[in-house]
Amino acid sequence: MDQSTTSSFCNLGILDSLSNDSICEILRSYNGFCAATQTLLAAVDDLSARRDFVAHVHSLCKHGLDSLVRDHFLRVLEETFERNGASRFWRHFEPYSNVTGLNKNDDLEIDEDEILSVLHSALEEIYLEKGYQEKCLLMLVHAFQSYKKQVSGDTHDLDAERNHLTTKYQWIVSSVLTATLPRNFRVILHWYFKRTLEELSTRMDEELQDHESQSKDGMDLDEKGKISNKVGEMDVDECYNDSRYSENNKLVNSIGKVVLHLRSLGFTSMAEDAYASAIFLLLKAKVYDLAGDDFRSSVLQSIQSWIQAVPLKFLHALLVYLGDSVSYESSSSGLKSPLASQPSSFCPGIDSPSEGLVRWKLRLEYFAYETLQDLRISKLFEIIVDYPESSPAIEDLKLCLEYTGQHSKLVDSFISSLRYRLLTAGASTNDILHQYVSTIKALRTIDPAGVFLEAVGEPIRDYLRGRRDTIKCIVTMLTDGTGGNSSASGNPGDSLLEELNRDEEIQEDVGIDDDFNTDDRQAWINAARWQPDPVEADPLKGSRNQRKVDILGMIVGIIGSKDQLVHEYRTMLAEKLLNKSDYDIDSEIRTLELLKIHFGESSLQKCEIMLNDLLGSKRTNTNIKATISQPSQTSGENAISMDTISATIISSNFWPPIQDEPVNLPESVDQLLTEYATRFHETKTPRKLQWKKSLGTVKLELQFDDRIMQFTVAPVHASIIMQFQDQKSWTSKNLAAAIGIPVDALSRRIHFWISKGIISESAGVDTSDHVYTIMESMAETSKNGAGSSGIQELLGGDEEEERSVSSVENQLLKEMTVYEKFIMGMLTNFGSMALDRIHNTLKMFCIADPPYDKSLQQLQSFLSGLVSEEKLELRDGMYFLKK
Repeated sequence: MDQSTTSSFCNLGILDSLSNDSICEILRSYNGFCAATQTLLAAVDDLSARRDFVAHVHSLCKHGLDSLVRDHFLRVLEETFERNGASRFWRHFEPYSNVTGLNKNDDLEIDEDEILSVLHSALEEIYLEKGYQEKCLLMLVHAFQSYKKQVSGDTHDLDAERNHLTTKYQWIVSSVLTATLPRNFRVILHWYFKRTLEELSTRMDEELQDHESQSKDGMDLDEKGKISNKVGEMDVDECYNDSRYSENNKLVNSIGKVVLHLRSLGFTSMAEDAYASAIFLLLKAKVYDLAGDDFRSSVLQSIQSWIQAVPLKFLHALLVYLGDSVSYESSSSGLKSPLASQPSSFCPGIDSPSEGLVRWKLRLEYFAYETLQDLRISKLFEIIVDYPESSPAIEDLKLCLEYTGQHSKLVDSFISSLRYRLLTAGASTNDILHQYVSTIKALRTIDPAGVFLEAVGEPIRDYLRGRRDTIKCIVTMLTDGTGGNSSASGNPGDSLLEELNRDEEIQEDVGIDDDFNTDDRQAWINAARWQPDPVEADPLKGSRNQRKVDILGMIVGIIGSKDQLVHEYRTMLAEKLLNKSDYDIDSEIRTLELLKIHFGESSLQKCEIMLNDLLGSKRTNTNIKATISQPSQTSGENAISMDTISATIISSNFWPPIQDEPVNLPESVDQLLTEYATRFHETKTPRKLQWKKSLGTVKLELQFDDRIMQFTVAPVHASIIMQFQDQKSWTSKNLAAAIGIPVDALSRRIHFWISKGIISESAGVDTSDHVYTIMESMAETSKNGAGSSGIQELLGGDEEEERSVSSVENQLLKEMTVYEKFIMGMLTNFGSMALDRIHNTLKMFCIADPPYDKSLQQLQSFLSGLVSEEKLELRDGMYFLKK
C-alpha cells in the first residue's frame, strides 16, 4: 500500500468531526469535480469547465481530500482511455484478424499500402487521445500546485507529484492495451517493419553499389569521402540535395515515429522485437545471397561491410531520432559497459557511437557469424569434396567457429552427413578414403590440434575397418601416383605419401622457431596464451598444445597396426615388380624411402631386399649377355636370340609366397632358359636358377597373311598361341596336354585369343571336346564375327585369380590354418568361447614356431570362414563347435 492510499484512508476519518455545512460543501465540490472531470476528459475544450475543475480541486484539498481527488481522476481517466482510446485503436485492425504470419494467406487479399496507412492512422489517433489525457493530467497537477502555493507558498514536491501521476497513467495505458491485445497485432508489426526495412535496404544497397562503381572508375579520394559520409551519417534533420538521400531520411523518420508511438503506448519491447526480427531476416537473406553454393571465395568481409553500410547506418539514424544516441564517452555515469568501450573506428562513418549502437553491432555480427557458420556446416560435405578449391569457405567457417564457439554443432551435423551420404554400401572404399583424407586436411585448418577431428573421423574409421579391401586401397592410395587427390597441391603424379611428407616438412619449418623460444619471457607469454581443451577432447590424446594432426597416423589407425599395412605393401610391391618388363624401379625406391621415414627400416627390410633383387637382376642379365659371343643355336627357323630374354632373379625367402603353376613352354624357349640358367650358374657359382615359368610377360609379334599384330601377354597365353606354329588346329584335350595345364584352365586362357579373332572355336566329335583353329586372314575373322585389324599392343587378360603373388587374404588363410586345431581343441574343452578369449588364449599358449601374432580383426575373419564352412557356430557373440 503506497503513501497516497494510506493518507486517503486517514483523511476520510475527518468527516466525523465536520459540521453539516462543511459536509454539504464537500458534497457539492465532489459532485462538481466529477462533472468537470467528465467534461474535460470528453475532449471538450471548455474554459469554464477548466476554471470549475480547479476550484473544485482546491475546495476538496482544503478538507484534506486530495488523495480522493487523485484516485477518482485516475479511475475516470482509465475508463475514458479504455472506451475512447483502446477500443477505437484495436477496431482499426479487426479487418485483418486472419493475418497469422509474415506471409499473406493465399485466400486473403491484403493491400500492403492499406495496412501501412491503417497502422499510421491508428497510432496517430491514439497518440493524440493519449496526449490530450496527459494534458488533463497536467491540469490536475497544476491545480494541486496552485492550492499549495496559496496555502503555504511551497511547491517543492510538485515534480514528485507530476512524476508519480505520469508513471501511474503510463502504467494504466500499458495495462489496458495489453489486456485487450489481439493476436494479430504482433504479426502486423513484424510485417510492417519487414516491408519498410526491405524497402530501405534496397535503396541503401543501390547507394552502396553506386559508390563502389564510382570508386572503381577512379574517383578522387576527397569525393569518395563525401559520398561515404552521405551514406554513413543519414542525419534525420538534414535534407540532402539528392532526392534519394531525402527519401531515405523520410522513411527513417516514418519508422522512428512509429517506434516512438509504440513506446508511448507501453509496447517498447514489442516494437524492438519487431524491427530487430526484420533486421535479422534481412541479414540472414543477405548472408545466403552472398554465400550460396560458392565455396571458392570468402564472403565474411563482404557481410561485415554490408552490416556497416546498411543496418548499422539505419540503427544509428533511428537511435538519433529516438533520442537514444548519447555517446558512450559522454556518459555521466561513472560505470561503463565493457561492451561499449570501443574506439570510434569500431563503427566506421560514425564519430562517436553510442553504447546501444555498439551493442547492436555485436548482436548483428554474432548473428551473421552464426548464420554463415550454420550455412557452411550444412554444406560441409560438399565443401570437403571440393577441397582445396573450397579453402576460402573453410577459412570463413574457422573464423565463425572462433567467434561463436559452436564446434560441437559442426561435429554432430557432419557425422550425420557422413553416415547418410558416405558410409553406405554404394560408396567405394577408395572414395571413402579420399573423403577421409580431404576431411583431415580441411578440418586441420579449423582445428590444428585435431580435437574435433578425432570425433568426426571415428565413424569413418569404424566403417572402413569392416571392409575387406580397406588395407589394399590404403596402400594403393599412399604409393600410387594416381591414388592421391589429383586436385591437391603438388605434381599430379605424386603419391599421397609424397604429398603428406611435403606437408609435414612445411609444418616443421613453420614451427621451427618454437624450439628456440625457451627463455623465461617466452614461457610467460605461452602461459598467458594457454587455453584448456574443449569438453569434446579425448583426455588420452594429451593436451592440445602438444597434439599435432598426423594424417598418415590417422590413416594407419584405421588398420590398427602398421605391420598389416607393410605386409599388404610388400605383396603389392611383389606383384608390381614381377609384372615389370624392364628394370626401372626409381618410383618404387622413392616410395620405399618415404615409407622408411614413417615406419622404420626394420619393418621394410624385406621390401628393400626385393628392390635390390631387381637391381641385381639387371646387372646379372647384362653380365650374362656380355659372355655370349654369338646367338644361341636352336633348331629351325624358330631360333630365339639370348638378347630377347630378361630374367628377374629373386631371393624367394624374402618374397611373399609366389603363385606358380606348371606349364610346358615351347622347346625353343625351354632351351633358351636352360642355356641362361647354365650361364648364371657359371657366373654365380654355386647358385642355381629355378624358373617360375608361369610368371613374367612375353612380347609377341604375330604375322598373318594380311596383317601383323603385337601383344604383351602372360607366358601361358604365349605358350598356347605358339603351339599353332606347326599345327593349325588342336582339340582342347590335346592342346591342354601339350601345354601341361588342365582343360578347364585352358578354356579360360584361350578365350583371350578367341576374343581377339586369332583363334576360332568349334564343336568336336566328343561333346566334351572342342576344336581350336588358327585364323590366318581377316576374311576368316569376319566370318566368325570377332577380331580386329592393324598393329596392336595389348596386355593379355590378367584375371584376379591369375595373380603372380598370393593375396594377403590367401596368405593369412594359409597361416591361420595352423591354428585351426588349437581352436577346435579349445572349443571342445570349454564348450563356447568369445572372440577376445580365443585371441588371448592363442597368444598365451601358441608361442612356439610359428608364434601367434595375428590381430583381433584377422582372427575374426578366419573364424567367420570357419562358420561359413559350417565347422563352427556363432550365437550371441559366442563360438561353438558345429554339431
